[in-house]
Amino acid sequence: MIKVSKKLKQLSAFFVGAAIMVGLAMPANAQINSIGELLNKVRQDAQTTKAENDKREREFRARANEQASKLASARRELRALEAQVRKVERQFDANELVIARLDGELNSALGEFRDVFGLARSKAGEFKATLDASLISAEKPGRTEVLGKIANSKALPSSDELNQIWQLMLDEIKAQREVASFEANVGNSSNPGELMQVTRVGAFDVFTNAGGEFLEYKNSKDPKVLPLTYLGKQPGGAISKAASDVLSAGAGDLVLGPVDPTRGSLLKALERVPDRKERVDQGGPIGKIILLVLAVGGIFGVLNIFRLFMISSAVKSQKKKAKPSKSNPLGRVMMAYDSVKGKDEEVIELKLDEAILRESPKLEVGLNLMKLGAAIAPLLGLLGTVTGMIKTFQAMMIYGAGDPQLMAGGISEALVTTMLGLIAAIPLLVLHSFCSSLARGVQGTLEEQSAGIVARHVESRRG
Repeated sequence: MIKVSKKLKQLSAFFVGAAIMVGLAMPANAQINSIGELLNKVRQDAQTTKAENDKREREFRARANEQASKLASARRELRALEAQVRKVERQFDANELVIARLDGELNSALGEFRDVFGLARSKAGEFKATLDASLISAEKPGRTEVLGKIANSKALPSSDELNQIWQLMLDEIKAQREVASFEANVGNSSNPGELMQVTRVGAFDVFTNAGGEFLEYKNSKDPKVLPLTYLGKQPGGAISKAASDVLSAGAGDLVLGPVDPTRGSLLKALERVPDRKERVDQGGPIGKIILLVLAVGGIFGVLNIFRLFMISSAVKSQKKKAKPSKSNPLGRVMMAYDSVKGKDEEVIELKLDEAILRESPKLEVGLNLMKLGAAIAPLLGLLGTVTGMIKTFQAMMIYGAGDPQLMAGGISEALVTTMLGLIAAIPLLVLHSFCSSLARGVQGTLEEQSAGIVARHVESRRG
């Protein structure tokens, strides 16, 4: 009874679990009303699951057979290719033997000419490298193909091919003395695919006909890379002017043209030469302060010169008039005399001296400031020299003295600030001297006219 009850409990647990599974798998509206329906539903689901599993197993076995078939086919193909490789290797070894035998026969047939043709091949290779690096190849691309053929060929060069060597030499010599124009593509232009008219001066330099901008020639083995490109920085100045003269010259005219004997290296090196702005920038913040002092002092000096010149003209004009005007220093001095001309000469002298002393500061406005700027500018340059040398010594301490470029920044700052200080001091001193001269001239005129007024007053009193 105990065993039967245990089996009943296990069977009940099985049915309960199956009922739960069926309940989960069944639609929400499906209902099971009896144990028999539940058993039928479980058997039906089991058969469905078994059929799906059998189908999957058949598909897997079919794919396994297909994969095995592909593997066997690949192995057969591999064996066929290995056999073909062995056949090719045997043929290659046989060809090597034939080539060695033919080389021996060729060397024997060449005899005394072997060294001659070997030299011809060697020189053809060297001359090809020279022509490829020549600027003239930008105008005549592909002219070195025959030289490459001679240099790389093991066969005897023909007489026509040998003649091509010296003919190309003569063409190169002739082209080096020509100024020629031709069309070419420029790699870093706005439209590299568009042909541009350019002019070359022998094998030394080349520039565009539109604007006279210099180009750089680089021989590249990549056919997609254009050999001509704009220089990163145009030389300008007399060099660009010489290029313009060449472009504007007519046939038979004799003009000075640009010639780079290094065939491009010198023009390329000019890219590293700083222009005025870059040179000033090398001075750092101290250089900019010096330029500010120069600008302020220069503007003030020019305005002061104009002011003093107008005052001097007004004083000269007042000397010719008897009626004083308060718009100029001499007129104000004369008005001071008119206010005390009824008194004795001592009072008049003191009054005139007072009027002149009152006018002197007006004439000397800004002179001390200009003198101060002229004195500060070289001191600022000296300060920049000290800071630049400090930077140089710091670079030497950190990186050593092996690379001069690491020290160039500090040295440039030291020298540029000194130069800017002197450049600022010299014109400021000249302006100060000119303004002082004008001011002293007006003061001398006032003193002269004042002495004349006193003398005439004394004469008129003593009758």
